[in-house]
Amino acid sequence: MKRTKIKQLLVTEPTGQTVVVKGWVRTFRSNRFIAINDGSTINNIQAVVELNSLEESTLKRITTGACVAVGGELIASLGSGQAVELKVNQLEILGDSDPEKFPLQPKKHSLEFLREIAYLRSRTNTFGAVMRVRHAMAFAVHQFYNDRGFFYVHTPVITGSDAEGAGAMFRVTTLDAENPPRDENGKVNYKEDFFGRETNLTVSGQLEGETYALALGEVYTFGPTFRAENSNTTRHLAEFWMIEPEMAFYDINDNMQLAQDFLQYLAKYALDNCKEDLEFLDKRAAEEEASKPQEQRNELGLIDRLKFVVENDFQRLSYTEAIDILKNSTPNKKKKFQYLIDEWGVDLQSEHERFLVEKHFKKPVILYNYPKDIKAFYMRQNDDGKTVAAMDVLFPGIGEIIGGSQREERYENLLKRVHEMNLPEKELWWYLDLRKFGSAPHAGFGLGFERLILFVTGMTNIRDVIPYPRYPGNAEF
Repeated sequence: MKRTKIKQLLVTEPTGQTVVVKGWVRTFRSNRFIAINDGSTINNIQAVVELNSLEESTLKRITTGACVAVGGELIASLGSGQAVELKVNQLEILGDSDPEKFPLQPKKHSLEFLREIAYLRSRTNTFGAVMRVRHAMAFAVHQFYNDRGFFYVHTPVITGSDAEGAGAMFRVTTLDAENPPRDENGKVNYKEDFFGRETNLTVSGQLEGETYALALGEVYTFGPTFRAENSNTTRHLAEFWMIEPEMAFYDINDNMQLAQDFLQYLAKYALDNCKEDLEFLDKRAAEEEASKPQEQRNELGLIDRLKFVVENDFQRLSYTEAIDILKNSTPNKKKKFQYLIDEWGVDLQSEHERFLVEKHFKKPVILYNYPKDIKAFYMRQNDDGKTVAAMDVLFPGIGEIIGGSQREERYENLLKRVHEMNLPEKELWWYLDLRKFGSAPHAGFGLGFERLILFVTGMTNIRDVIPYPRYPGNAEF
């Protein structure tokens, strides 16, 4: 018989029908009650073994972590907690698990320990829930843009340009690491490399995305990006996924509206489609919050934070207005901020962003018109000569979740910024050329997918919302 997923069985009316379940043993109690999970849902199904119906040698192999196939009757559950259970008629061990060696015993494990056994952590309730939510959010991203007539563009992972001008990139080469070819000046001769030039893993698909927006109108990318920053924080990864829509004929206001619509759609999709996983993660987050000092706790629970995003219009204000609010705020005056705000032009930190969202406005915030000196070269310069048409979306508990801008469509202005920031004009020739041949106003933004998953799941470390995290000193698994 073909197996039926546990998720489906748990909502099936029991009439004694014969079904087959395949999954992994979570617990086995009293030599009778097997809790089985197949990953389709956070909930287990209980399979009940009749006394003396299985050989002793088989019973001994039903251990935590073992994989089993169970056939039997679906009946109404006699115990509390679920409506149905399985009365076992036959049982096959598909894969043994030595109980003395299996690292995931049925007890609470720390997230740090689970990172050390990342190849097994997806079998825990927490990581099963996180990854199901991650899948739902990826699906919702594509559905949102498809329903709005956007085209999905695959931008290159290997690139010769640095979109951010950050310089922290992973090099891609086929040259001999021990003895690379050198030119007459003793420098590595990249003309002999696979691509005939220096190449890197991409930090963003934005620049290439812009070229397609100026042909197809509205496009988006959704792919892996890489930053070789030696950053060991709870918010940074060396490899992560980015969603980057780029839209022709959009200005900064259109851009802000799309960002709000997008985030509200994703939050609502999670609430509508990930109920059981979110309820589990909400309880988990509440337990974690209870262990923090009072001043560091979130005022809202996980599910309430998602509703908060769906139900509130985002507050829009300029960077200049934000600086005035922060300068005159109680935490700044009483020197409670780690980074004090004393002048216009400083880059805002997470503590400032969270103050604006959680304490001052008590709703999501979109900041716009940032100082040009702290933003990237491609952002459209405003008439004041000091600011650019940039925008950041700030969320409770996380700070910045989206960063974007209206792009500079004027060739001379863009070229001037490239020179001011000492960027290699010869590597950006095609991006500059785009402004010569039918340039148009356009805008876009980037959403770090893992930042989104942090927010939606209530997890506190970005290493726990991606299957196999990459960070300084770690490329295990």
